[in-house]
Amino acid sequence: MVTEEKINVKDFDVVVVGSGFSGAIFARELAEKHNKKVLVVEKRPHIAGNMYDEYNEHGILVQRYGPHFFNTDKAWVLEFLKKYCELIPHAVTGRSEIDGKYVQLPYNFQTIQDLLPLNEAEELYRLMREEFSGEDRVSIFSLLESSNKKIRDFAELLYEKAFKPYTMKQWNLTTEQIDKSVLNRVKFALNFDSRYLNKDFQYLPKHGFTKLFESMLNHQNIKIICDCDALTHISIIEDTAYYNGEYVESIVYTGPIDELFNREFGILPYRSLEFTYESVKTTSHLLPSDFVSYPQTNTFTRKTEYRRFNYEVSGQEYTTIVAEHPLEYNPDGQVGNVPYYPTITSKNLDILKKYQEKAESIKNLLLVGRLAEYKYFNMDLIIENAFNKLENFNQKIN
Repeated sequence: MVTEEKINVKDFDVVVVGSGFSGAIFARELAEKHNKKVLVVEKRPHIAGNMYDEYNEHGILVQRYGPHFFNTDKAWVLEFLKKYCELIPHAVTGRSEIDGKYVQLPYNFQTIQDLLPLNEAEELYRLMREEFSGEDRVSIFSLLESSNKKIRDFAELLYEKAFKPYTMKQWNLTTEQIDKSVLNRVKFALNFDSRYLNKDFQYLPKHGFTKLFESMLNHQNIKIICDCDALTHISIIEDTAYYNGEYVESIVYTGPIDELFNREFGILPYRSLEFTYESVKTTSHLLPSDFVSYPQTNTFTRKTEYRRFNYEVSGQEYTTIVAEHPLEYNPDGQVGNVPYYPTITSKNLDILKKYQEKAESIKNLLLVGRLAEYKYFNMDLIIENAFNKLENFNQKIN
């Protein structure tokens, strides 16, 4: 770590804004493979972005910005991560509380049994297997648009009890307002597969995410400064971006795109989260799965029990439950001041295009990641996207 007073921007080739996956991957790859001197600027007092985790007073490793897991179909993604951490196989499990009882999440054939009589479940299994033969998981919209009325009726039941109220609570929007791609993230499994995501490789870093990022950013060509708002140091004059008034080869920006341009074309809204913690002295698990979603009741959308997937330390006397409360992102607020999810609507996508056009006109600026690109990436896609952007970036600097 370095302090602002010790920074001379002229000593660096690249400034990376943000130390989450997108920023950390760019920093490491440019430092290691291209011998670039990289300054990583992080607004928060720690590295790792929303992946940051730490041990609480009960010896439980808590992910401070919500639960994260590695899920990917690409072996090369795991091989890359294994350079910086030891990975432990872990297929995340979930439940959803509907009508006061836990049902399977992802919603699957077991969910049908949880909500309907057995004879109706048997018929639905046959009808779905016939209509969606050869498919593993399908969108809720595929079920709603089925040619079979009984499938549509069940889909409408699930939609009204789960998808619709959860969306309104999470996004403060109706299901008609939010982009369908958001609702399509969790599909209905046409079997009894209990894995939350049907990815081939599912892991967690044994020693936590923070240790992974510490390892990734540990390079002689990388300097890190935390507790520093890069936006107060970046200036854009015509087609060039500057840091502290100095020209650098590249500024890789991973923060909210509208804030970079002082919201010139309007606000791009993001959703934020606040967390409440409860620790109970017990050797038993309090939740039936790693996490539980609550579409119908309460102000929170999800609870996570972190002790269920702690692999470095075991045998804790306490378990810690964390509840997530969604709210609108406000960079100046006492709460909700961390952006998590871009609110993808047709109106916001129109605003985004204006920011993208302006960003493309700046020759030494590159936008990478969920906030900067205003896309709802999962973790595996964040990593893949960073490397895709790196490939194009490398072609420019070589």
